[in-house]
Amino acid sequence: MSARKLFASVVVVGSLAVSGLALAQFGGRMGRGGTGPTGPGEMRQPPDPAQMQHHSMNRVRETLQVGDEEWKALEPRLERVMVLSREAASFGPGDMSRGPRGEAGPRPGPGMGPRDSAMARAARDLRTALDNTQTSPSEISAKLTALRAARAEAERELAKARESVREVVTQRQEAHLVLMGVLD
Repeated sequence: MSARKLFASVVVVGSLAVSGLALAQFGGRMGRGGTGPTGPGEMRQPPDPAQMQHHSMNRVRETLQVGDEEWKALEPRLERVMVLSREAASFGPGDMSRGPRGEAGPRPGPGMGPRDSAMARAARDLRTALDNTQTSPSEISAKLTALRAARAEAERELAKARESVREVVTQRQEAHLVLMGVLD
């Protein structure tokens, strides 16, 4: 092999080695959505829903700049709005309770909202009816009507919960909550 080819091979191999080391060093943080590197064979734990909700509530409290007494009155109302919001949105296009082919998927964990609400039960009943190819159109229609009624009730409850928050916040705090998507 000529000296020129040997030198070119060494440069290519060296470049690949340096690139590989760089990718290995940053691989735990890049492309996986994580916050830090993981070692070989190390599995990243799924986020804890209760901890996520706690951090979310802390961000809301900091943004609203409320004291301890005011927070005691506001926090349960905000939690109710957040739970009802998740429930009201849980059976739309972004529903994660079923995969693209209908298989069961991730379910919300603790603090992520009720899974045995009237809306959840109505949606399960409708899915069960749809999974059965022998279900009559009238049965499907009845289940669909029940789901729509449960959804309408959930939206009424959410509107009441949002109003209860508006009763105890200032105009500035309400504006922050609208920007954060807590209020409409």
